[in-house]
Amino acid sequence: MAVTLGLLLAAYLIGAIPIGVLVARGFGTDIRRHGSGNIGATNVLRSLGRGPALVTLLGDVAKGYAAAWVGGLAGPEPLWPALGALLAVVGNCWSVFLGFRGGKGVATGLGAFLRVTPWAVLPAAVVWVALVVSFRLVSLASVCAVLGLPVAVVALRYPAPLAVAAGAVALIVIARHRDNIARLLSGTERRFGEREATRT
Repeated sequence: MAVTLGLLLAAYLIGAIPIGVLVARGFGTDIRRHGSGNIGATNVLRSLGRGPALVTLLGDVAKGYAAAWVGGLAGPEPLWPALGALLAVVGNCWSVFLGFRGGKGVATGLGAFLRVTPWAVLPAAVVWVALVVSFRLVSLASVCAVLGLPVAVVALRYPAPLAVAAGAVALIVIARHRDNIARLLSGTERRFGEREATRT
């Protein structure tokens, strides 16, 4: 039991690593004081440019994948990688390293479910890309893609714990996008490629 709890704690801590904060610190700044204040790749892109944003994106995806893998070490049952994937997103959104604040869970969730339900990620990724290309609204694409993830997991007949984890992650990501959703409904959401002003 102690080993299992340790592995699940490790999955959370891996997910909690604030990649965007660390990347921005390498440029001598705090990403939380720029743009939207979010630590994810989209805000890094708007505030620091493509290179730092790409590093942030890949780092968030990698830590999600690693956390789901670590969770799976707890046992052969699908429950353990499902918990690892869920804890990766929880860690990203409520990081112990940032006073239980954090990102929105999209890239970390992508990495986690690439590990546990890779084929279900494919249609969600297609939805995300299609909406970003069509409307240049990353938040809209993220919400729609994450809504499709549990549907794809069920349709592809992955084990029930993975479907439950996908549903829980979808709810978390949507909740973390509540301000974006409000701006989408009011028509004030920023589009992809638009730079944001520095916070004061």
